[in-house]
Amino acid sequence: MTGGTSRVLWLCGHHLAPLRRAPHHVLVARTARSLSPVRAGKHRALFWKTLLGLSVSFPLAAGAKYAVSDPRQRRRMRIVIEGFGRFCRSLSVGIFISVDYWWTTNVALRGMDQSSPSYLSEMSACHQRAANCMVEGAVRNGGLYIKLGQGLCSFNHLLPPEYIRTLQALEDRALNRRYKEVDALFLEDFNKTPEQLFKSFDYEPMAAASLAQVHKAELYDGTPVAVKVQYIDLRDRFDGDIRTLEILLDIIKFMHPSFGFRWVLKDLKGTLAQELDFENEARNSERCAEELKHFHFVVVPKVFWEQTSKRVLTAEFCCGCKINNAEEIKQQGLSLKDTADKLIRIFAEQIFYTGFIHADPHPGNVLVRPGPDKMAELVLLDHGLYEFLSQHDREALCKLWRAIVLRDEAAMKTYSDALGVKEYFLFCEMLLQRPINMRTLALSNILSREETAYMKEMALNRFESIMQVLKSMPRPMLLVFRNINTVRSINITLGAPVDRYYVMAKSAVRGWGKIQAGKTGILPRLRILGWCRTTWESLKFQVAVRSEMAIVSLTRTFLRLLEVLGLATLDADVYNYLT
Repeated sequence: MTGGTSRVLWLCGHHLAPLRRAPHHVLVARTARSLSPVRAGKHRALFWKTLLGLSVSFPLAAGAKYAVSDPRQRRRMRIVIEGFGRFCRSLSVGIFISVDYWWTTNVALRGMDQSSPSYLSEMSACHQRAANCMVEGAVRNGGLYIKLGQGLCSFNHLLPPEYIRTLQALEDRALNRRYKEVDALFLEDFNKTPEQLFKSFDYEPMAAASLAQVHKAELYDGTPVAVKVQYIDLRDRFDGDIRTLEILLDIIKFMHPSFGFRWVLKDLKGTLAQELDFENEARNSERCAEELKHFHFVVVPKVFWEQTSKRVLTAEFCCGCKINNAEEIKQQGLSLKDTADKLIRIFAEQIFYTGFIHADPHPGNVLVRPGPDKMAELVLLDHGLYEFLSQHDREALCKLWRAIVLRDEAAMKTYSDALGVKEYFLFCEMLLQRPINMRTLALSNILSREETAYMKEMALNRFESIMQVLKSMPRPMLLVFRNINTVRSINITLGAPVDRYYVMAKSAVRGWGKIQAGKTGILPRLRILGWCRTTWESLKFQVAVRSEMAIVSLTRTFLRLLEVLGLATLDADVYNYLT
């Protein structure tokens, strides 16, 4: 036994001798090389096992969490996942449109004459593809995206006609939600289903706004009502959609530094959030009805508070056609001129006098129907988005509009400065949405080809200056601009039967007079002096404008006489300018 042990020890010592002679670092290196494949294999196996475990355990945990959650928590979990999809969809739409325009202008149409039929046809097809893509993305995303698309419709003097025709589908696009979602929302807000709350309720929506869909119902006393039901997930996804739009605008600004609209979204964020509160909308509608009650042709649907919550608004059901449907207005035996005049007077009253301004008067929110006097009666809907213009800003805006119509350049500069804007002439052209010729008082309602080209060129070449004007003026003026531009667009759609600039200028002068007369703390004698001054200013304005209108009328009559006698020919541009 002792001899065998000795032989083993001798053999071990014999084999260990080379190792003892080898340097230490060589020994370590050999050992590491022999072990590294084993360790690497173990690490890879551990990595794949961990990845497999996470891929299995995470969905299981999420599924278990979803299974035990209440319906509202489940909805929020779905919104997180769907929000990522909306972001990717929005990004893909932007990339598709950008690449399509780049390819069309730089490859497909490279070197081609821009006035040739082939060039115009290809660009029109490119515009149509982009518009279709925008509408599809907005409809699939819903909510704020539809509202942004509706806002673009009013820029019919800047956007290609393909955009305007296609985006108009968003004005009353019905995004039909499942019956269960409507029931779930009513149960959360009223602890009752619609069938329990109303005598009858039509689950099929008759129309849709960007934030809600509208159902026809009947109260238990037989009163027909319109029930505006907010999309059940809208409040939960609002912040995420705002962040998505902010990220997209940041990306656009990075690619195009002059195109910085993120500040606009930041300013509108609080205002848009108010639209989600239907109780606030109901209060707005009652205030609007009170302030416009002296206009007997205005109807604001009555609110039924017992059937109203922050996400459900029940109001009087009112029939009528959309205000941009000229054919149906005429079929009702109503005058387009009377309709347009009343529309302009309503919103001019809000802008120049009350200061409580409906900021979303797109055609779907204004209905027209025959009134008791067989004249046009206007129904104002959707009072969720309002803006308040301070008295100081209203006074400055009243005087500025009057100055523009009278071509008083010194006053234009003074009152633009009062609104915080230095580039007064650009600001005035933006306000009127047309070129201003300082040599004549005439302002045609329909832009000629040259004037349209001028406005589009201004939008392209003076973009940074326009952005600076928008940033300089009072923030409420952003929505005032939208109001003015939408009214302008509707007037054009109706054939521009009314001199919008003159009607609004008269309202501006009258509004300034009302503001002066309504100021408190003024002695009766001074009030009389103020009334005399207001009357004098109004008289001067009327004389100046009417004299110019008389000159234009005489010129029009003279040119038509020459045309009848065969001594001259009026082309479309001249006719539109004098109309």
